[in-house]
Amino acid sequence: MNLELKKAIDQISKDKGLDRDMLVSTLEEAVRTSVLRRFNDDMDVEVKYNDETGDIEVFQFKIVVEDGDVANDVTQISLEDARKHDPQVQIDDEVGFAVPIKDLGRIAAQSAKQVIIQRMRDAEQEIIYDEFKDRRGEIVSGIIQRRDRGGWVVNLGRTEAILPRDEQIPREHYKRGDRVQAIIIEVRKDCRGPQVVISRAHRDYMAALFRREVPEVDDGLVQIMGVARDPGSRAKVAVYSREREVDPVGACVGVRGSRIQNIVQELRGERIDIVVWSPEIATYARNALAPAVVTRIVVDEEENLLEVIVPDDQLTNAIGRKGQNVKLAARLLGWKVDIFTETRYNEANSIGAGLEQVASVAEVSLETLLQAGYSSLDDLRAASDEELADKLLITPMRISELRQAINFLAPVVEDMPESLAVNADEAQGEGDGGERPAGTGDAAE
Repeated sequence: MNLELKKAIDQISKDKGLDRDMLVSTLEEAVRTSVLRRFNDDMDVEVKYNDETGDIEVFQFKIVVEDGDVANDVTQISLEDARKHDPQVQIDDEVGFAVPIKDLGRIAAQSAKQVIIQRMRDAEQEIIYDEFKDRRGEIVSGIIQRRDRGGWVVNLGRTEAILPRDEQIPREHYKRGDRVQAIIIEVRKDCRGPQVVISRAHRDYMAALFRREVPEVDDGLVQIMGVARDPGSRAKVAVYSREREVDPVGACVGVRGSRIQNIVQELRGERIDIVVWSPEIATYARNALAPAVVTRIVVDEEENLLEVIVPDDQLTNAIGRKGQNVKLAARLLGWKVDIFTETRYNEANSIGAGLEQVASVAEVSLETLLQAGYSSLDDLRAASDEELADKLLITPMRISELRQAINFLAPVVEDMPESLAVNADEAQGEGDGGERPAGTGDAAE
């Protein structure tokens, strides 16, 4: 009895997590291949593993032919010789002969061993690939093992993963033996086995950390609507609550900031802004640009552009250090964002104080006028009462007051003699002293 072989199969199946029947089948095929290489490829060979004794049994089969008609002694046997083994045998029957394993020879046995090892390795790699390909987006923990050309190799236990340089948090340093957490972003097949790629800089890693630290996010009561990161420095996370009684920001921050601090510590001090998501892009943009105070926002859907106007003293807060605040906001929103101070925007669009005064008289916001398509007093003067009532949702009394304000701020000059009109134009040109440069805004893609 070959109990050692049986014990080895059982141990490998348990340690490697491989199917026992697959191991037995691989062993049988490996032995069969070695027999054919040792003797002749034309041989009809059958290999069976005896699970009770742990022995491998090899049989060669030959077809019985008439005496004197043996054309190939590897595949055929004469009737006379066959009946020495089985007196009942007939023509065209198959006769089986046991082939001693010890006759395979040292080289054949070594070849069988190599085939078994390779098949086991292939099967193990396939199992690992099937396991990890369904774990994309999952946080894993591993030990830094060695440096690779493209980054660090991390031991995950069952397999190794690669942490590329581009997926590391800047200014974060590792050494062999350090434990590191990351998210699986890709699993691909490679000639050396399944290749698991992990990341600490990916935006999905932050979302996964929120799912782990915030039960409301994991339960789906609070949804992560978007993440924009400057890894290791700052990030903006948009959240939305499906239940009115659940405060999405409070849930993510936790009592005394306990939840958010756990995430910040894991990301080595990365500053995180929690932004309340809104289906209204203007409201969403105001939240995304915090802590800056926003005066108004002009939405250009055709150009996918937001013109954000802020008080003159809020420009620095809106843009942020090295443009970080507006860039992260634009990335989170998925819109191009132009930041203007009120002074520059008014100059660039020739709005001036007059339009603001008219908006105040009509008790509507300047943003409402702009969104309705009225960017000057002339635009308002040219609009009919019905159009104003429809677009601005104001009463006939407010319309009358609005027109009085327009006439007061920019009265219509009628019946002016042509000579006076020319002189007035010339005088205006002299007073201006040339063209006034238009203001520009700070843009972020």
